[in-house]
Amino acid sequence: MPFSDRVSAAWRWLGLEGVVLLAALFVDVLIVLSAAFDDAGPRGRDLVLLPGIFAISACALWSREHPARGSFGGAAVLVGSTVLIRITHATAYSTLLNDLSLTETVAGVELVFFAVRRLRPNLAFAAVSSLVVAALFAAELRSGTNFHSDRMVLTLLLGAVLLAASVTAGLRLRKQAATTKEPNALNRLLRDQWPLIGVLCLPLFLELSEALDSGPRAYLLLLCSIASAALVVYATQRPILAGVLLSGVILLSGVLHWLAPSSYDLPFRALPLTEIAAGTVFVVLLVRTVRPRQAWTVIGLLSVAVGLTTTANVYSHNSFYLLNNLRDLALAALLVLGIAVAVGLYFRARDSERAKVVEAAVTEAQTSERMALARELHDVVAHHVTGIVVQAQAAKLMGDRNPALAMDALGRIEEAGAEALVAMRRLVRSMRSAADATEQATTDLEADLRKLVDTGHHGVPTALTMRIPPNIPQEVARSALRLVQESLTNVGRHAKGATQALVVVDVIDGELHIRVSDNGQLEHQRPAEGSGGYGLVGMRERVELLHGRLSAGPVAGGWVVETWLPLEGENE
Repeated sequence: MPFSDRVSAAWRWLGLEGVVLLAALFVDVLIVLSAAFDDAGPRGRDLVLLPGIFAISACALWSREHPARGSFGGAAVLVGSTVLIRITHATAYSTLLNDLSLTETVAGVELVFFAVRRLRPNLAFAAVSSLVVAALFAAELRSGTNFHSDRMVLTLLLGAVLLAASVTAGLRLRKQAATTKEPNALNRLLRDQWPLIGVLCLPLFLELSEALDSGPRAYLLLLCSIASAALVVYATQRPILAGVLLSGVILLSGVLHWLAPSSYDLPFRALPLTEIAAGTVFVVLLVRTVRPRQAWTVIGLLSVAVGLTTTANVYSHNSFYLLNNLRDLALAALLVLGIAVAVGLYFRARDSERAKVVEAAVTEAQTSERMALARELHDVVAHHVTGIVVQAQAAKLMGDRNPALAMDALGRIEEAGAEALVAMRRLVRSMRSAADATEQATTDLEADLRKLVDTGHHGVPTALTMRIPPNIPQEVARSALRLVQESLTNVGRHAKGATQALVVVDVIDGELHIRVSDNGQLEHQRPAEGSGGYGLVGMRERVELLHGRLSAGPVAGGWVVETWLPLEGENE
């Protein structure tokens, strides 16, 4: 496998939890390395913290497949690293929790989440309890903090909040998996945009460390950074609204910066690091997805907000600095904006090229299908129809003079019609995918889908959730059945290691919504056009003929195909 494919596969394997943990690990390594070689204490002694940080990261990743082993292993790592810190007299640094690093905090949350989500209740309780006890052990003994001190009280409060949040999230997804309930909009957004979330977590974690060192007055500024990162993720759904809100958040951060302590440093004395990253990524998304006139309007609004906030922040430090270096900051901002616009235009051009390739593939499939159908009609069906016409003309001419001959011609017409019907049925079968018991559609879409799911999933257990009215138009119902059939066929052929498939069919805003997902691994070199029958190109053709929409592609933990078919057709 090429190196780029290996990197892509590893990135998909990490998922949302993995990239957030990776961002925390990167920040901790930076902090530990800088502390290990400063002038405070023996040089290199703080490197003792790294084995525990890497080990608990491995436990968090391990818990995705083996939550019990990962949880108990994580608890053991916390205890072991605490003993090592006490023996070597290393200095443990704090983030949200006393003397627990950012990676240990994030990993602990993920370990609790996976334990609650996947383990039996009694085993989950034991795993979570072991993690809580190990965390309390580390928070109290690493630096000998008194259990009744203000730092420990704050740690207990924040730890309780993190524990409640992770347990709640685990229970919610556990219930959702048990009922095969369709994820809500927020869960779908988190599932689809996990790479972007992971990238934005890195500057957020860096700011978190800075804010905790600066005191409570810097927390409001940190909340603005969290809001800006959340708005960039939301911009993938509503870019215009997200841009307006992001401009307001940047202006608000300029006001709150005057309240922050002077020790809270901003990059280039301009904007918080997360807001710089969020603004850059947002411009890329905006240029990529929005029409140019709207994009430049929002970019202009965002630029005004950035300019006003930067001027206020620089002036709050030193007016002399404002007069001499504000021009340099403006040039740097223009450079970053130009790079972001260029990247957005590149992705926009690539998306356009990809759309043209798909359109060309669909057109080619349609042309090929029509040519094959024309050949079959000419070679098989037309022969029988021509014979029927000739026999009918003969019967019409001879009917009055020789009724017996006319009756004989009617018999031959009946025989030719039956042969034509058989030929047409054979033609229809040849234009479909492999015939099986689920292929014949009835007038009851719900019954057809249940039969298809029960017998047509090719060895992969399939759950079906339906909320549809009884009066689905027949052309929509037939296409829906074929789309589900082809999707499940692809699950059986391409979803390596799949243990479950989920089919959801419901009506949303006058459209029939179909979603077929699986938890299998994506095979290398999976054909983009699918396989068997029409494949994905044929599915797109079916959907477009009904003026619907289709999306298909990999997500964290599997593959998803979604279609929307209007229930009220257009008269053409």
